Amino acid sequence: MAKIAFLGLGVMGYPMAGHLSKAGHEVTVYNRSTGKARDWTAEYGGDSAPTPREAAKGAEFVMACVGNDDDLRSICLGDDGAFAGMDRTAIFVDHTTVSARVTRELAEVASDKGIGYVDAPVSGGQAGAENGQLSVMCGGSQDDFDRAEPVIDAYAKICRLMGPVGAGQTTKMCNQIAIAGLVQALSESLRFAEASELDIEKVVEVISQGAAGSWQMVNRHKTMAAGAFDHGFAVDWMRKDLGICLDTADDIGVSLPVTALVDQFYKDVQLMGGGRWDTSSLIARLRD
Repeated sequence: MAKIAFLGLGVMGYPMAGHLSKAGHEVTVYNRSTGKARDWTAEYGGDSAPTPREAAKGAEFVMACVGNDDDLRSICLGDDGAFAGMDRTAIFVDHTTVSARVTRELAEVASDKGIGYVDAPVSGGQAGAENGQLSVMCGGSQDDFDRAEPVIDAYAKICRLMGPVGAGQTTKMCNQIAIAGLVQALSESLRFAEASELDIEKVVEVISQGAAGSWQMVNRHKTMAAGAFDHGFAVDWMRKDLGICLDTADDIGVSLPVTALVDQFYKDVQLMGGGRWDTSSLIARLRD
């Protein structure tokens, strides 16, 4: 069992840190709003710390799951940042979905301090985090990954090393690109079924067993049909992720026309007041 710091107790980080505690690891948590840290320690035991640096002191692994590039920099760098408290040979594991640019920037700083770095964004949403069934895509050295994988396994369904530092983030971009087009297509399909006065349950029962089937179809069609979007991965965060995808595509000279279009559709949902709705809310703009 390892001594671990977990930084960031949002809808993903809170249960992920909980799985580490339940697996028997010694966990110290940090969260920007201290109430969440108090709630977590009341539920799972362990300790909380007032700064990332204090949380990271003596930890073999420091796991992070925060919001964006700037949030990640703020918990890593500076006098109160995690890197200032980490021992040489400790490993920083970042589960945040951020740009590969900031990943490589921070990995270089970590390397200069003798700290290992694994970028390890996740897919599977809130339900995957709560059930310990996340897909984890990692970038880093083989040695750092081999040390970190048994810890990550506490909340992973699958965990794979995709390449050097940054490869985890670029793999997550592939994931978000695929989801964007899929959710839009599913929204159009369900809206077409509604307008055609078909029974959506029967439609999904049939087409989900063929080539059209997907996780989104099986797990989201009921709530999409009901117009219930108060769960899952928020539109605001999806737009952040798609922005990273589109910026990276420009950098590497790749065209993502469907992704760019769906990003604008999500902007429409935000303008409808749905920034915190689940990403399946794309169907709402087709009903508007």
